[in-house]
Amino acid sequence: MEENRLSKRIPLSQDILTRISQIDQFQGLWQGSLRLSPQILGRLKAFVIITSTGASTRIEGATMTDEEIARFLRGLNASAPKGRDEEEVAGYADLIGRVFDNWKTITLTEGWILQFHNILLNYSQKDKTHKGKYKDGDNAVIMENEKKEEIVLFNPTHSYLVKGEMSAVIEWTNEKLKSREIHPLLVIANFIFEFLAIHPFSDGNGRISRALTNLLLLKAGYSYVPYVSLDEIIEQTKVEYYLALRRVQKNHGTDHEDISPWVEYFLMALLEQTKRAQAIMEEDRPEKLLSEKQKEVYQLFTEGREIGVAEVVTLLEGRIERETVKQALSRLVTLKLLTRLGQGRGTRYVKV
Repeated sequence: MEENRLSKRIPLSQDILTRISQIDQFQGLWQGSLRLSPQILGRLKAFVIITSTGASTRIEGATMTDEEIARFLRGLNASAPKGRDEEEVAGYADLIGRVFDNWKTITLTEGWILQFHNILLNYSQKDKTHKGKYKDGDNAVIMENEKKEEIVLFNPTHSYLVKGEMSAVIEWTNEKLKSREIHPLLVIANFIFEFLAIHPFSDGNGRISRALTNLLLLKAGYSYVPYVSLDEIIEQTKVEYYLALRRVQKNHGTDHEDISPWVEYFLMALLEQTKRAQAIMEEDRPEKLLSEKQKEVYQLFTEGREIGVAEVVTLLEGRIERETVKQALSRLVTLKLLTRLGQGRGTRYVKV
């Protein structure tokens, strides 16, 4: 019954098949023509750990910039995290780093998923009692709209049904990935949606889902994954991410399930990842790693011009929110495209 339900709801439109073909073509190109040195790939991976950690924790409400995260992680061995944001950053950085380094020895099992949760919440003081365990009460999936109002997207699986439903989707996913009767990208998209629909943990479900996405993509052969942050792409398209989940969730568990909106979003994010990976292959220019909004901010910095956050917002005539501008400036500093001058409210930025 579960086998039929999970398989039947996977769509196969021409648009979806075309996107899958484009992603697979790039993977072949990456494997066949990559000439980057191990040193450069190592630096890229370290950079992606920072950007993925920043993106994945900010999606869930944290506020640390990538630059702040890089500074914090450098000093993590010397001092324990202070406060919720630092605890979440330390946990996700540890988890995604392990995924990138050890994916060949990690398998999709209940034991590993619980271990992921344990690693994620390892530094969190308030989560000690439930880390590494499925939820023991019901929860809701909530998003913030532009007015910072909380909206309930959907109510997930009841806690007493979690173990059975997780076992079923893990078994189905492993079987389909092994048999290859359904394309691996469709299997992964299906698994991640079901994981989020079940929402098996009291806290950390979104971050665990993104770590599992990276793991499953690597195990399916998409070897460029550690060098371009998928988490960052999801953060930059967060509204579309939540809307896709919301559109699909309303028919979850019914006879009319169709996860097309979620699959289309998922493949769109993966296509964007391949574009950024191709830019890495073609030339060593950090500008190629910027999103459109980050490029718009960077273009304001003509030679020698010093600009602060408020002035950037004004120059862009409100097209980009202040928080997004701050994150863009942090990214530009991390990529060594801009230099920060001063601290606090008087901080200015200048082109390197």
